[in-house]
Amino acid sequence: MSSNQQPVVLGKIGSSYGVKGWMKITAYTESLEGIFDYAPWLINEQGKWREINVKQWRFHGKAVIAELEGVTDRDQAQALANCEIAILPGQMDALPADEFYWRDLIGCAVVNTKGYNMGSVDQILETGSNDVLMVKANAKDAFGKGERLIPFVTGQFILEVDLQAKQILVDWDPDF
Repeated sequence: MSSNQQPVVLGKIGSSYGVKGWMKITAYTESLEGIFDYAPWLINEQGKWREINVKQWRFHGKAVIAELEGVTDRDQAQALANCEIAILPGQMDALPADEFYWRDLIGCAVVNTKGYNMGSVDQILETGSNDVLMVKANAKDAFGKGERLIPFVTGQFILEVDLQAKQILVDWDPDF
């Protein structure tokens, strides 16, 4: 399965809640309830993904709990504890041309305006003011860098993102 077809993890099932099969949900979405915008879910049980639907959910204090189809008691709910919750990429909303899902940027080559290949995006950090690309440098980096942190500020440091070519053009000094 290509990386574009791999399930996108949105959260995790926590411990059971009560005796009727409800369970706590940890959401990685921007808002807690955002995870419930997607259906069906895929859950990863022992390395295998299977489809499941949410029957109902509600807030419980500052958290959320849910009842899943086919889960009717505490033991069944507890058996799903720590399973990842995901969706297929096709279930994600289309974004405007100037916005990107982080998952699509991971692995992109980062090249500066002078043509120097600085490495590839290893991860993205959320800092509050702007996101930051953590670029893993090439093994034989001419500047001896292991990684670079480049602010994801379009128009200033990020000049072009070409997802087809898996390349990001930056205005960044490779020695920085």
